[in-house]
Amino acid sequence: MIKKIVFIGLLSFLGLDLIAQTGQSFPSIEGETIDKQALSIPEDTKGKYTLVGMAFSKKSDDELESWFNPVYTRFLQDAGNAGLFADFAYDVNVYFVPMFSGLKKAAAGTAKRKALKKVDERLHPHIMFYVGEINSYRDALKLEERDQPYFFVLDKEGKIVYATSGAYSEKKMEEVETIISE
Repeated sequence: MIKKIVFIGLLSFLGLDLIAQTGQSFPSIEGETIDKQALSIPEDTKGKYTLVGMAFSKKSDDELESWFNPVYTRFLQDAGNAGLFADFAYDVNVYFVPMFSGLKKAAAGTAKRKALKKVDERLHPHIMFYVGEINSYRDALKLEERDQPYFFVLDKEGKIVYATSGAYSEKKMEEVETIISE
């Protein structure tokens, strides 16, 4: 616990948590996964750490996808069948959230059908489409750059404990993993 507090404090000191205020509750967002399961974050994710990636433009969606395979490999691949290594498997929720609003709402159905064909089916339960108003999320989470994805680690109560943005990097993954492994 002390290690996590020091780590978050260091990130704050370095200005790396400017995206969203750590400690604030993640705003409720509802949608449907590719495999048609209704989902509400953080309500349906409480009790586990949760990694949420959000994108609200085509360019940011492409960068969001750069996280798919590394996140799957690191956090999800062995979660269901860890066997002897169960103590080393992560018990974490993971959701990637493409967001559609305004005129782009009409494109959500097409994007969902495309994702159904294009995205590995093992990720289908982890991709939630949101269709609705975006500005309240942009304001609450300080999502200033439209063309990059944003990632949040939520604690077991739905509070933000870490935030980052942009394409996947091993450094960002290590920071996420440090928090989730506490």
